[in-house]
Amino acid sequence: MRGGTSRGAYFKRADLPQDEGELSARLIKIMGAGHPLNIDGIGGGASVTTKVAMLSRSKGGETDSATDINYFFAQVAVEERVVDYAPTCGNILVGVAPAAIETGLVEASEGETAVSIRALNTGACVRAIVQTPDRKVCYEGAYAIDGVPGTAAPIALEFTDIVGSKTKGLLPTGCAQETIEGIPVTCMDVAVPMVIARAESFGLSGHESSEELDGRKDFLTKMQAVRRQGGRRMGLGEVGEVKNSVLPKFALVARAEKGGDLAARYFVPWKCHPTMAATGAQCLAACLLTKGTVAEDLLQEGLRQKEHKEHKEHGGGVVSIGIEHPLGVFALEVDFSREGEHGFLLRSTRLTRTARKIASGHVFC
Repeated sequence: MRGGTSRGAYFKRADLPQDEGELSARLIKIMGAGHPLNIDGIGGGASVTTKVAMLSRSKGGETDSATDINYFFAQVAVEERVVDYAPTCGNILVGVAPAAIETGLVEASEGETAVSIRALNTGACVRAIVQTPDRKVCYEGAYAIDGVPGTAAPIALEFTDIVGSKTKGLLPTGCAQETIEGIPVTCMDVAVPMVIARAESFGLSGHESSEELDGRKDFLTKMQAVRRQGGRRMGLGEVGEVKNSVLPKFALVARAEKGGDLAARYFVPWKCHPTMAATGAQCLAACLLTKGTVAEDLLQEGLRQKEHKEHKEHGGGVVSIGIEHPLGVFALEVDFSREGEHGFLLRSTRLTRTARKIASGHVFC
């Protein structure tokens, strides 16, 4: 299935090995990891197309009685034979509810179906609304997202419990801004742990294409040094020396120029994402709205006025944010208040994406 701007294989967890080593070997073979074109598997030669979702029922079970589906994510590498289970993927998550219905894990309702999902990798809870006329998933529709050609049926998502996905909180180092390798950064964990810096700190505009940034070896070398140290400071251990962990992710931010509220370039983390990760978008929106971060002074005046209109007492409210990426704008809503030490208390994030069923059957591994 395509989920958002990613593509991957969706399995019932029970159909795969329970042992992590055996599971990794199977997923490596399925995707064809270890070759730049994934020539011996179904991967697409890019990190956004070598993703795996594993689904199981959770309601009434021992894992989580409050949700319908457990979603376990795996990021399979492209050129190396490794699998990372540390992160989650918000784009692949878009396809979880449709896949759960298609595979019989959830029974569809007439008109639309609500599916509550627990992302096992991070603990986040997500409520998805899928269009199901005649109790069947409908993929056709008029909703468009940048980075995907054409239109499709909308899938509405609401995320909660996403602060401190892998670390001890919103700002794992305790600082809204600090300096690493001479670069001012914000280390933040909302949906995914990230190291965020201003593009200008690297002599960049923040509006470069993904291909242009991937060709800047001097920048990539410096960026990785900053990311690795940021990961250590966030309590994620030694990261990046061997390419077997994609956390923390990294992003550059700049002033918006195309009608959005923030321009960003997101790294996955050794290459620039062609669009924007759903998890990354949520963390970047939080960075924009949190006091003292590297992104705070990029906040548009109109957005400031809107949040104070929404919540006169504390500020905040529900605000719409557009994050500009190489192929367009990623739109989301953030429900928050201006409380706490850093003036940001997240209630939930909401976004609308699309998915499409591409194939079903057997993959030989």
